Amino acid sequence: MNAFNVREHIQALGLQAKVASALMAKADAATKNKALKALARRLREGAAELAPANARDIERATAAGLSAPMVDRLKLTPKVIETVALGCEQLAAMPDVIGEITGMKQQPSGIRVGQMRVPIGVFGMIYESRPNVTIEAASLAIKSGNGAILRGGSEAIESNKALAELVSASLAEAGLPVDAVQLVQTTDREAVGQLIAMPEFVDVIIPRGGKGLIERISRDAKVPVIKHLDGNCHVYVDDSAPLDMAVKLVDNAKTQKYSPCNAAEGLLVAASVADVFLPEIGAVFAAKGVEMRCDPVAARILRADDALHGGHATIVDAVESDWSEEYLAAVISIKVVAGVDEAIDHINRYSSHHTDAIVTRDHINAQRFLREVDSASVMVNASTRFADGFEFGLGAEIGISTDKFHARGPVGIEGLTSLKYVVLGQGEVRT
Repeated sequence: MNAFNVREHIQALGLQAKVASALMAKADAATKNKALKALARRLREGAAELAPANARDIERATAAGLSAPMVDRLKLTPKVIETVALGCEQLAAMPDVIGEITGMKQQPSGIRVGQMRVPIGVFGMIYESRPNVTIEAASLAIKSGNGAILRGGSEAIESNKALAELVSASLAEAGLPVDAVQLVQTTDREAVGQLIAMPEFVDVIIPRGGKGLIERISRDAKVPVIKHLDGNCHVYVDDSAPLDMAVKLVDNAKTQKYSPCNAAEGLLVAASVADVFLPEIGAVFAAKGVEMRCDPVAARILRADDALHGGHATIVDAVESDWSEEYLAAVISIKVVAGVDEAIDHINRYSSHHTDAIVTRDHINAQRFLREVDSASVMVNASTRFADGFEFGLGAEIGISTDKFHARGPVGIEGLTSLKYVVLGQGEVRT
């Protein structure tokens, strides 16, 4: 497509989405849930049909030299398909918050004032790699009564087209407008520029991808943006931490999967337990090929232990940039800190304010960590890998926001809604 035709295509999608969003806002819960259940069924039944499209994307990405984590993100494995299908069913089982009125209070004038939850209208979703995001975004759009325009990455175009067809068929089956969820059919980058610059049709943009993409969207968009730039997550092992639990949690947070934004990239260890804990977690990381970028204290402890066990670990002296790095790979930064105060200060200075966790038995330190760490998700004695809409019981997520307005953390149904004031009276007039 040339630029003129791309503009026409995106404008047409915008107009169709706007019209469809008005119908979606009126749809009752049973109808929306019917579409979600149909989508779950079609995903399971259509797994074999999705495989060839997904294979074409993977083959093209491999030939283009994409990194292993990027190729991994493209895969529509049976587990991935089952997870998004379950997400659709989880959303269908959840209460419908649209139209819910809360906080109704009688005023001295006689009027009653409250707030009603309503759909945002139309959201544009711009994302890279993971084709499962197509289903997560579509299912949340359906449940929240919004229209959605989805622009996936060019590396997943065949998979996304196949998934979008299942969404359209499910909407039609439930009697909902098929234009409620639309996929941008071109990989031309001009489509992104058009999509983020039409406030007459799009109410909010949600970018989900690499830092470069999100910085570009944040800079150029003419509509509000819900975003997060990095996933530099930390685990802090406190003085009182049960060390067997700490080894298990740190291992899971780092190595269960390297590519997600909620994987741990930094490990902080209280000085009082470092001599015991670091050799234990260091052996785990060495066995799994994880490179450890360490401050001088951590490096000394780990190198002394590694020398006793054959020298198989990769231990590197950390530089300043390591403390704020999102590796998305088998690399972790490690620092020994005096205690919870230094851990909190380090996290608030270097983290991306995505997800940070403490391992501790100390209730006071746990409460301080929860209150004082300035991140979208803060955890006690749990892996950072739980920072996910599905795991949080949201059914699915449209992304994770590190912004402080409107939506923060995993963005589910409520993050795709707004509140309007409603006033109930019996003929009152202002005097």
